[in-house]
Amino acid sequence: MLSIKEIETLIEKLDKSTIDEFTYEVNGAKVKLKKNRSVVEQAASNVTEKVVNRPESTQPKEEPVQDTKKVEEEVAVETIAYDYEIVSPMVGTFYSSPSPDKPVFVQAGDQVEKNTIVCIVEAMKLFNEIEADVKGTITEVLVENGELVEYGQPLFRIKTK
Repeated sequence: MLSIKEIETLIEKLDKSTIDEFTYEVNGAKVKLKKNRSVVEQAASNVTEKVVNRPESTQPKEEPVQDTKKVEEEVAVETIAYDYEIVSPMVGTFYSSPSPDKPVFVQAGDQVEKNTIVCIVEAMKLFNEIEADVKGTITEVLVENGELVEYGQPLFRIKTK
């Protein structure tokens, strides 16, 4: 996980860049930084209004203009609670249910056991059932039904008990 100092450095670099949003994820922790342009634009608009609408006689010669960078940007830091990922054991097509007319094997929020089938990966006309291998709760499904998956690609995230 990133330290507070590293997060502050990221915020400063994001502030100076043209990027509006940045997401960093490692070991189950996710940091998402997003510029709140509307707050900065609104503050800049308010400052301009105050300077422009002030009568000429009351304006000092050297008016210090308020720096819009002092306006706090909204930063969302979220932590995703999972400690295990089910990865694809092969290249193939991901299927979330046994057939198109059947319900999905699992979805976010479902409890799974070690032997619970969570999906099928089809490779060369062979349909391989993928088991959870751990006991826990599915926190996130990372792929869509019918999507091509790579060897080692994360398919599900699980919070183990």
